[in-house]
Amino acid sequence: MVEDASNPISVIVGLGSTGLSCARYFASIGKEFKVVDSRVNPPGLAELSREFPDTRYELGEFSTDTLLNARELVMSPGVSLKTPEIAAARNAGVPITGDIDIFSRAVAQPIIGVTGSNGKSTVVAILAKILSKAGKRYGLGGNLDGANFKPALDLLREEKKDFYVLELSSFQLETTGNLGAEVAVILNLSEDHMDRYQSLEDYHRAKLRIFNGCKQVVINRDDSHSYPQVELGVPVWDFGFSRPGVNGLGLLEEDGDQYLAFQFEKIISTNELKVFGQHNIANVLAAVGLALAIGIDLKWIRSAVKEFEGLPHRCQWVANLNGVEFYNDSKGTNVGATVAAVAGLGQRISGHILLIAGGIGKGADFRSLVPVINRWGKEVILIGQDAVEIAAHFDKDIQSYFATDMQDAVSVALDHASPGDAVLLSPACASFDMFDNFQHRGQVFIECVERLQ
Repeated sequence: MVEDASNPISVIVGLGSTGLSCARYFASIGKEFKVVDSRVNPPGLAELSREFPDTRYELGEFSTDTLLNARELVMSPGVSLKTPEIAAARNAGVPITGDIDIFSRAVAQPIIGVTGSNGKSTVVAILAKILSKAGKRYGLGGNLDGANFKPALDLLREEKKDFYVLELSSFQLETTGNLGAEVAVILNLSEDHMDRYQSLEDYHRAKLRIFNGCKQVVINRDDSHSYPQVELGVPVWDFGFSRPGVNGLGLLEEDGDQYLAFQFEKIISTNELKVFGQHNIANVLAAVGLALAIGIDLKWIRSAVKEFEGLPHRCQWVANLNGVEFYNDSKGTNVGATVAAVAGLGQRISGHILLIAGGIGKGADFRSLVPVINRWGKEVILIGQDAVEIAAHFDKDIQSYFATDMQDAVSVALDHASPGDAVLLSPACASFDMFDNFQHRGQVFIECVERLQ
């Protein structure tokens, strides 16, 4: 059906959890809308039909007429702005927005925005624990996964909070004009989603939008991509592995021990952390910086970071079989995450790592895995759609094995491992060729390990 150009309505592009949350929000404020999706049976369709039986929707190929005659396009993050029909509407001047953009205009309470290629969910989880310790009411939403997932607009259905903590993907930021966060951070940047971006610079530009209208910034001293590209004239907090300066977080050495510190005040010894690896030290420092920026007392910060045990599917210990440790890092969906996981675990064990990797490579360059595999690895066991392509990036000296499925990969790893070694699932890839999502992939890994006990 072609929309009446004299009475345009908002068009939600892409259903799923985000699109459904947009529909609920529009319905709650009496705003007319319709939903379009290029899939014939998108997730969330049954809920949409049940909750809003009078809502119009179009499934299958996008209708150019519908998009061109829209008041605005409300984009779900899974739909690229470069989709030809979307690009045509955009070029014709149809406004583009997304759920985060809408959310930022709807709330008056402070927003804490977190993005980056890796560590977002961990930083957000640490910050949530800090806020809970401090007795603050907070809403947690955005690009989260599993039990923590809540689209931002669904937070508006709850009682008002003191703070809203949003984990934001580059896809969400593409359609966010002015987040206006109380404090924002780009944790780090490494290649990801290169099937959707033309270059690392293109990907970086999307991430930088998190700083639009922000009141404070937290930056990673050790990653130049973390810095705003223009002078914002707002307070800056920084973190890194060097000694901290004014408004800085870092590491202090004292009597052979290493401490996380703010300026010159020790917060906690690295030995007291329940998470391991340099990447997790950086994650803790980032969360502390965000907490300090919103005025949380160090006593609550100290208590929370001591207790934080990490998240499922992130270097999660699974079992010890015949002296071989098994770890589930299924959340390692890009090369940077897997590099961090291998390095973090490699420094902790006495033996070597047998890495299970593979899936949908997203156009990534896997050569940056080579140095950490050469240093800490014994063998790489590859699964999934792009296994052969991934192996082509490795040195000929790296032992590679192609497994037929996860059970085969786990069995081969145990056969080839020695006591003191560790088997690490950290795929460096998306999961959708073989699994529903990364959580499903991690659960299958755990079940395969359990079958060998």
